Amino acid sequence: MSVITFNVIKFRADFPAFADIVKYPDATLQGYFDSATCFVSPQNCGSLRDGCRARALDLMTAHLAALADIIASGQTPGQINSATIDKVSVSMTPPPNKNQWQWWLGLTPYGQQLLALLAAKSVGGFYVGGLPEGSAFRKVFGVF
Repeated sequence: MSVITFNVIKFRADFPAFADIVKYPDATLQGYFDSATCFVSPQNCGSLRDGCRARALDLMTAHLAALADIIASGQTPGQINSATIDKVSVSMTPPPNKNQWQWWLGLTPYGQQLLALLAAKSVGGFYVGGLPEGSAFRKVFGVF
């Protein structure tokens, strides 16, 4: 089983927002990629493999980098519901999605793309363990 590794040249080409070598040194992007492997496994297996797994890891890397930029600029990641200029008042929208994972990925365009990719690749659900025929809709010889 192979492992997907980080290709910084391809990442910068695919995500031009992170092309600035001074603002985003290779070591910083590698750190974001290492963090991304905590969310998306770099093991090239399952229904998410090869180019799709590499894309998922790059999207998570870009998502983490974009969130770090939002936080570094002094903003709070989230969707603003209302704002007042005099006496400064800001209201954030509570997480409207089904779960915190979807809300968190929805904070950046990269996370939204990753969520769509993961949803498309997991249609029908994942099967872990048990007999091989249990992973099919019908059992061996067409018996349910």
